[in-house]
Amino acid sequence: MTNKNPKVSSTLVETNEIVLPSHTNAIGTIFGGVLMSWIDMIAAICAQRHAKTVVVTASVDALHFLAPARLGDVVTLRARVIYTGKTSLVVRVDAHTENVRSANRSHCVTADLSFVALDSNSKPTPVPAVHPETSRELKDFDEAASRRKILLSQLKALKSDTKND
Repeated sequence: MTNKNPKVSSTLVETNEIVLPSHTNAIGTIFGGVLMSWIDMIAAICAQRHAKTVVVTASVDALHFLAPARLGDVVTLRARVIYTGKTSLVVRVDAHTENVRSANRSHCVTADLSFVALDSNSKPTPVPAVHPETSRELKDFDEAASRRKILLSQLKALKSDTKND
């Protein structure tokens, strides 16, 4: 039986990664691109589980690096669906670092990514609506809806500009 009214909390996906030498730059902190790939992967898993179909990343709507992840740190990534449209959804990913020796933790990154759900013919297909319950979830949903309008306007302008090139 499928859940016809999925809650934001039911979309949560979590994973952990360890920052290895191959992930770091000359000062021993993680390359932003490595962390971004981890973010995109967990967000896609979250989106696909919610949509019950394949999704593609449409945009990274926001990505804020708040603190570095260092060699040897454990990075915990948590993703959840914060907004759904007709065929698209927005996933919020929060990443926290933990120094295993000191047990110090810090919020490292927050990112919002938009995905489009695809059917078996690679055409956009409807996604189940997510139902925010808490005041924080409602605020995230409303902010994502507002950002979506701006992003769609920017996309329309970009497509128009490329036609004129």
